[in-house]
Amino acid sequence: MSSRIFQNVIIQLKDSVDRTIGVVDDQGYVIACSELASIGSRLEDFRLHQLDAGVHDLVTAGRTYVMLSSDRGQLVYAAFVEGTDSVAKTICAISAVAFDEALVNYEEKHNRAAFVKNIISDNILPGDVYVRAKELHFVTDEPRTVFLIRQTENPDVAAGELISRQFPDRQHDFVLNINENDIVVVKSLQPDTEKEEIHAIAEKIEKTLYEQLGIRCVIGISTEARHLRELADRYKEAQVAIDVGRVFENDKTIIHYESLGLGRIIYQLPTTLCEMFLNEVFKKNPIETLDDDTLETINRFFENNLNVSETSRKLYVHRNTLVYRLEKIKKITGLDLREFDHAIVFKVAMMVKQYLDSLNTARY
Repeated sequence: MSSRIFQNVIIQLKDSVDRTIGVVDDQGYVIACSELASIGSRLEDFRLHQLDAGVHDLVTAGRTYVMLSSDRGQLVYAAFVEGTDSVAKTICAISAVAFDEALVNYEEKHNRAAFVKNIISDNILPGDVYVRAKELHFVTDEPRTVFLIRQTENPDVAAGELISRQFPDRQHDFVLNINENDIVVVKSLQPDTEKEEIHAIAEKIEKTLYEQLGIRCVIGISTEARHLRELADRYKEAQVAIDVGRVFENDKTIIHYESLGLGRIIYQLPTTLCEMFLNEVFKKNPIETLDDDTLETINRFFENNLNVSETSRKLYVHRNTLVYRLEKIKKITGLDLREFDHAIVFKVAMMVKQYLDSLNTARY
């Protein structure tokens, strides 16, 4: 991986430098070079012990060498430039700085990403979050949100890299591969970021994955995290958004945790309590007594805020026909859906039934 980093730096430098530049390892092997044919060869004249003994630069056999930084002060890599004059020394010194900076940036980026992944996975103690954040120069109180992208059709290992390209700010945004299907994006937000803007980001991710890799996905979006230590809870929210959305909003592919409403409460209830509730609400007759047409009428009635005239218009039926249906429902269930309190009870009961049905389906 280091050789690739160094080679990328050389590609950027070679157009403005008329000398051969490269990097050797501690055995003298060329691991990156502006002359591609030299990569893999060994520079026999390179004397490791002279640099390793504390000498920062070395001029020998027509080349200038400069030691790259190392945490332990031992030689790991050295930059080299063809030539022994002052120009070669200057180029070599500048190149060494560029190599060092590129390597540090790469290592810091991956250390930061690993740090964020440990936070959302609850693999780091709360007290250690502050210490590690300080070490990595991490802004702790920056607003962030968590996107959980779950590949549901045609998962591809290239998805993570594709999503990473949409978030070039590697200092503030993090794309993390969780498993073969799940990818997490921890996105830095401006203080006044609107929900619509966050939704647009998710839409772009979804569109890119499908158009370029043919991947179908569902995306759960958390509420805003105001501190780094809140990321674990926000990751759980994104998970809940997908799980609850699968039950109550299965027609959507992008689900916001804050939009789940009653669904996220019902999802956390014990099944025994849910079953008891249904038995209490439908004492006269079980909910299965209602046929599909009747349930469609009820759903439309709820969608139109219990407005009889508007619902009848949407159903293309006479107002009296709808009133008759509502009276029939009252007779079967004991609940008058024109009464707000009764309507709330029935709506919750329908959601509880939907939740229990999803659990039964999952078992088979």
